[in-house]
Amino acid sequence: MANLDDTEDVALDFGSEDEVSRATCSALVTYLVCTLFSDSFIINFVVIILLLSMDFWTVKNITGRILVGLRWWNHIDEDGKSHWVFESRKASKKKHLETASESRLFWLSLVICPVIWIFFLFTSLIKLKIDYTLIVIIGISLQGANLYGYVRCKVGSKKQLSGIATTFLGQQILRSTLSGKTTADDTN
Repeated sequence: MANLDDTEDVALDFGSEDEVSRATCSALVTYLVCTLFSDSFIINFVVIILLLSMDFWTVKNITGRILVGLRWWNHIDEDGKSHWVFESRKASKKKHLETASESRLFWLSLVICPVIWIFFLFTSLIKLKIDYTLIVIIGISLQGANLYGYVRCKVGSKKQLSGIATTFLGQQILRSTLSGKTTADDTN
């Protein structure tokens, strides 16, 4: 069986970044204006969930790979065990197509969208629109899953994350100890 970390990075041509970035706003805008066009909750629900699903798939499978060189997926082995794979593009001598501004736009939209859906959750609860709360919870789940997946790709596995946190904490303790000792030496 091939090692999952050594997967081949192939160039994918899915269209321009402008086409990809339009998908993220469509579900949010539709949620805001859906009641202007239809009084039927079922039609609004289906349209918004379809747009959320297309946005989730596009961000997960296309946008993240093109704009920031990250991808994540679930792999099931022969024993039926589920393994999550979080990858980032290996550094190479070739110049990558993504720019710093595209990367910032990707991360900004990845963080802002769940925040907006959380705001919608509070407004739907305050207005007592319990049926629309279901849509908002699905939006938070899908946007949050993408955010979690890409953060794991960027930062690394949980072991690496805890190692980074431990190293940082150790450095802070060392600095505070040394600064405390320096201050004590100065007063003597």
